[in-house]
Parts: sequence; structure tokens; C-alpha cells
Amino acid sequence: MKDYVAPSLLAANKEDLLNEIKKVEQCSAEYLHWDIMDGIFVPNTSFSVDDVKKFAKSHKMVNDVHIMVADPKEVSKQFVEAGADLITFHYEAVECPICAGKIINYLHDNNVKAGISIKPKTKVKEILPLLDKVDVVLVMSVEPGKGGQKFMPNALRKIRKLRHIIDKNGYNCLIEVDGGINDITGHKCRKAGADILVAGSYLFGHDDIKERIDSLR
Repeated sequence: MKDYVAPSLLAANKEDLLNEIKKVEQCSAEYLHWDIMDGIFVPNTSFSVDDVKKFAKSHKMVNDVHIMVADPKEVSKQFVEAGADLITFHYEAVECPICAGKIINYLHDNNVKAGISIKPKTKVKEILPLLDKVDVVLVMSVEPGKGGQKFMPNALRKIRKLRHIIDKNGYNCLIEVDGGINDITGHKCRKAGADILVAGSYLFGHDDIKERIDSLR
């Protein structure tokens, strides 16, 4: 198990993004989480390809791009070119292990790590055929599309189940959790087996961001 932290820029000051990025990098965050929304798969919109391209090389963290979009095949191509290191797409957007596998293969062929994400109502069994192929499984602990929501405890059961399956089979993929993460919920996720915690409003906008990042380990 790892203890990585991925600050979510959705909660950062968009007018001062470079300084926000530098701040979390100096506080030893390993991943930088970009939420991409198309207004279709989820109701809101957020960062663009140009945003990622502009800042992708401004730091040494992993550019962790979470695409909440209706057409992950086409959108993933744009973010490969923009400089993403890891692209995570939603299983619900494809609903087919074969289709998901093609996207995963495309990402790997372009030296980008691949992640699969599941919404709170999607069962772990849906993505079992993909666990030996992906680098990351992202468990959503809120409904995707909006920051600042409360953590949904049923995510813990999914994390424990994934941890058991991954360890039992020797799969080389990390478990990431996104939604309502703070020091309390983060500790529960770590105990359940999470490798990467995504946190936004718990980190950004606070003076003690280093201590907050450390509290998630």
C-alpha cells in the first residue's frame, strides 16, 4: 500500500493556479488531480485541455486527469497530447469491458497510465475484468461533478473488496478515492486499503495546507 495525496484543483483559486500548484508541490503532494467535465456525463464543466497543457510541465507531480465525460475515447486522446501522466475515465461512460480495454490499450501505447472510475452506485464486480489491465481504480465517494460533497460511507466496503482482490491476485494497480476526503474520512479510507486520496476543499484555502496533506497519510 502507498500513502499518496492528490490535491484536487477543482477547489483551488483558478485566478492563481500556478501558485496553487506550486504550493501543494512544495508540501510534498505526489499527484495533481485535474477534474474534467463535459456538461453531459456530469452537469458541470471545469478545466479544459488548454488548462492542462498550460500547467502540465510547471511541476513534477503526476498529472492525474479524471475525465468525467460521455466520450472518453476521443477526450482521452486530447489529454494525452496535453501532457497527462494518468488518465482515468468512467466505466459508466462505456459500460463494456471490451470498449474500456481498447481505451486502456490506447493510453498504454502512448505511455500514459490508465485508470477506471466507478460512481457510488456501480458495483465492483462490473470492473473485475479490468483490474489486471489498469494502473488505478478510482472509487468515487460522492456523486461526480461537484466539489465539497459529504463522503459516502459505502465507498469503504468497495475499497476493502478491491484491496482484497488486488492483493490476492497480485494485480499492479492502485486504489484511489475521491470525494469528501478530510483527516477523518481519509483515515478510514487508508485503513480500508486506499493508496491515493484526492482532496480539494479540505486542502485549498487553508494556511496549514502542509499539515493537512500530512494528516492524509
